[in-house]
Amino acid sequence: MTSEDSKKPQDRTDLVAYWSVPLLDGVHLVEFEHGTKTGKRILSVDGKEIFRKEWMFKLVGDIKFTLGKQLAKCELRVDPIPPFSFSYTLWIDGKPLEKFIEKQLESINYWNVVENGKRYAVVLAKHTLEILVNGEVVEAQREFIENGTEMLFNIDETDARIRSNSKLNNKEILYDLYINGRLVLNDSNNNY
Repeated sequence: MTSEDSKKPQDRTDLVAYWSVPLLDGVHLVEFEHGTKTGKRILSVDGKEIFRKEWMFKLVGDIKFTLGKQLAKCELRVDPIPPFSFSYTLWIDGKPLEKFIEKQLESINYWNVVENGKRYAVVLAKHTLEILVNGEVVEAQREFIENGTEMLFNIDETDARIRSNSKLNNKEILYDLYINGRLVLNDSNNNY
């Protein structure tokens, strides 16, 4: 392939499924191309091809791979639907994607941040109160404040803080991220 070929737009006519998967190091895009006439299969994660077979006689079956810095175990299942269609499902850590996301969002809060022209994924693991920035644990100073706690840390050279507070019924703790004093919207409530 020449450098001219690499600049041409990709033929994505066989793209049959894609999923957004929230993990501790950010949201990953999984894409699957399936040439049902040729048997071709291509699996890409975050735009990088991780699996390619130009010809597979068997059009159904599973592809196993890992995802993210936490190496989540993934399985892409290709199943037949009579007379000649296919279903594509993604399983993460032994659960269908929807159930995995539901469980994941119970245990983390995350925010997508753009600061000084750079993108950051900030994650708070609720059970351990660990803070991760782009998948790396960062040191945080913890302080008690009125109605909760505050965790102070840096994103590169930028001051950041996560504040906790209890809802009125005291059954749920809410977390807010502030960068240089301004509130950042929580992405944990987005639908994937």
